[in-house]
Amino acid sequence: MTVARPDTVPVPYRVVARVEETSDTAELALEPVAAPLPPFAPGQFAMVYAFGVGDIPLSVSGLDGSRLTHTVRAVGAVSRALHGLSPGATVGVRGPFGVGWGRFATEGGDLLVVAGGLGLAPLRPLVRAALATPRRRGRLNVLVGARTPGDLLCTRDLDVWRAAGARVEVTVDRPEEGWRGDVGVVTELLDRAEFDARNATAFLCGPEVMMRATARDLVHRTLAPERIQVSLERTMHCGTGHCGHCQLGPLLLCRDGPVASWKRAEPLLSVREL
Repeated sequence: MTVARPDTVPVPYRVVARVEETSDTAELALEPVAAPLPPFAPGQFAMVYAFGVGDIPLSVSGLDGSRLTHTVRAVGAVSRALHGLSPGATVGVRGPFGVGWGRFATEGGDLLVVAGGLGLAPLRPLVRAALATPRRRGRLNVLVGARTPGDLLCTRDLDVWRAAGARVEVTVDRPEEGWRGDVGVVTELLDRAEFDARNATAFLCGPEVMMRATARDLVHRTLAPERIQVSLERTMHCGTGHCGHCQLGPLLLCRDGPVASWKRAEPLLSVREL
């Protein structure tokens, strides 16, 4: 008799809150129906199952005890099903999977968080961890880019982070009527970030082209490639490193990622076929 491994069996979680972030993106807060999964770390992800439809990988955008928060954009059959759930609905969750952002958020040194679009969601737990660590020394910079003002995520958090002492800068590609902020790509905000390249760590999440441009700019500013952390994305199906869909050269991103140093990622992202 074959016994299923724990990471292949979805654990029931109930939707306890739903917040509309944008016209096509919602934040779902989940709590375990019975025993919770092991603790997640910022940067890790879960496989979230919409019963009768399928499952998809979702980064954790909030951690509060056994409660998990996921930010879902409705782009496919499973994500549309999850996006449409209301409080009281039940989903299946597997995890935690993957490599997270690591220990840097709660140690000394300046932090530079650069997010593009939906990439802010996986970075939010890291920012919260940094602000919640009383002994952490160093400046915290949060640079956010979005297509339009209407696509900005976590707008409530941005004001909270500013009030807590973080330097938060926001830019959009296409302004809308009434927008008085910056317009342009997120790399244009790097000049405003306050960090000492000798002890700083950068965390990047967003479109690959954005991360590549930002990482190269930071290396030019003498930040060591091993201190630049990027969250890589390839199609994940199983979450356990068996199906091979998320392969990036020698890496299986559901197992060896999604977070990797730029020192490790840059040679792989430079190969067109990968």
